Amino acid sequence: MSQRVLITGGAGFIGSHAADALLAEGWTVDIVDDLSTGKLSNVPAGATFHRLDVRAAQAAQLLRDGGFDAIVHLAAQMDVRRSVADPLFDLDVNIRGTVALLETIRHLPKRPRVVFASTGGAVYGDHTQPPNAETTPKEPDSPYAVAKLSAEYYLAYYNRIHGIETISLRFANVYGPRQDPHGEAGVVAIFCSRLLAGEPLVVFGDGRQTRDYVYVTDVAAGIVRALQLQLDLAPRVDARAFNIGTGIGTSVLDLAASLRRVAGVDSRVEFAPRRLGEQQDSFVRIDKARRELDWTPRVGLDDGLAETFAWFAARAAHATSPT
Repeated sequence: MSQRVLITGGAGFIGSHAADALLAEGWTVDIVDDLSTGKLSNVPAGATFHRLDVRAAQAAQLLRDGGFDAIVHLAAQMDVRRSVADPLFDLDVNIRGTVALLETIRHLPKRPRVVFASTGGAVYGDHTQPPNAETTPKEPDSPYAVAKLSAEYYLAYYNRIHGIETISLRFANVYGPRQDPHGEAGVVAIFCSRLLAGEPLVVFGDGRQTRDYVYVTDVAAGIVRALQLQLDLAPRVDARAFNIGTGIGTSVLDLAASLRRVAGVDSRVEFAPRRLGEQQDSFVRIDKARRELDWTPRVGLDDGLAETFAWFAARAAHATSPT
């Protein structure tokens, strides 16, 4: 009998790829998503879809009735800029939503393992010298990052006090097919969309800020490994966390140059003022994930950018083709 997993936010960019990967591994997959940013078209044919807000009473009832072996908690408010503009909304979705999930789980006779999507850039802040390991001191500079780190502390608490098996995966900057250039603010998706529209690439700040760009199928593989392995982890925040990235910092200007090269599209770069709450340098160490999850990224940046641009180009061609 296959194991059953519930993916919150499973109609989103990362969640739908996680669903694909888990279905391929023989899991029975249920998805909860309110479609505020996710898309029904992202839901794989083999998954069971429930249109629910993770904070709703119906979602708690699904957890009580579902007999799940695992939860992958990806539902989130993920826009740093929105968190700065509306920190109360960010808190409600990212902290209250997570705690509501954990409170339901702790009352279940069968408690599923919880894999939580945290952030491998924003939790560390701009006060360290990357690459950042899991134990690097954390000084988050946005409400979004504060909420993600707070949720990690709740997860460690529920593990320590209530015995729920929890793992936090601190994702670097995830990119790839299905990312929404309008809703999820991924720079690769935005650049692909602008290249196809013949528009300039807008760089905020001087463009020298670095990020760790990790391809979405590699992230999905990390989620699968976190669910498959029985790990003996101490009940502390950093002990239960794993960076999922590449260990390589790439500047926004270098990213723009690489994407223009693999896409075969020339476009000028325009500069705009730096945005509040965004970091200057962010990339992570992944030694722990290699060692304990037996996970390593397999898709290089040029290959990942080429695959991503091809997906956006195909989508644009389909949208403009006559019916």
